[in-house]
Amino acid sequence: MNQPLTFALAAAIVSCAIPVPAMAAADTKSDAAKAGDRCEEAVAETVRRMRGRDAQEVEFVGAKRAIAPAPDADETGVKGEGRYRSPGGTMSFSYSCAFNARTGGTSGVMFRETGGTRSGSGAAWEPDLTHFSPEACETAAASQLKQKYPRVGRIAFGSDSRQLRPAADAHTSVEGQGAVQRAPGMNSIPFRYRCEIETRSGKVVSVTTQD
Repeated sequence: MNQPLTFALAAAIVSCAIPVPAMAAADTKSDAAKAGDRCEEAVAETVRRMRGRDAQEVEFVGAKRAIAPAPDADETGVKGEGRYRSPGGTMSFSYSCAFNARTGGTSGVMFRETGGTRSGSGAAWEPDLTHFSPEACETAAASQLKQKYPRVGRIAFGSDSRQLRPAADAHTSVEGQGAVQRAPGMNSIPFRYRCEIETRSGKVVSVTTQD
């Protein structure tokens, strides 16, 4: 009488144990998907905040998403690619982000524009960087900010926000964003800058800043 009961108990134990690895794998997959989704939401928000009305229809390339859980840690790294539509065409970008499973928050959100295609049938414009570097524009912008705020504490430029566009008279327009500390001890505030560079000589012919 005891032998059938023993077999029944053993079968019940085995049947209960089988789904455990599958459940663990499902939980891992769910955590990875959550990390990817939360990071892409944070990246999309950052793109829209940095680009304003220039960024429309932000979307991501699912096949390019890469999840890298950190061993013995709560954070999961996420990298991937996306694109957004702008008045001048479609701009592609890569991004990276960290998701904290314990807090549900994201950190280290960064995106880097990798190129775009202009609207219409013409070929995409390619800047001529032979005789100038975009840093010349940032130097001119910093000089203007120092004149505006004589007690300026710190000026930082976001290289990832830098955009080059064609301008009139065969010039090149450089636009970007940064942060300025108007005086030591004050909080930094964001600013935008734009300058035009004479493409042939690399000379900065105009610069404007707005904060």
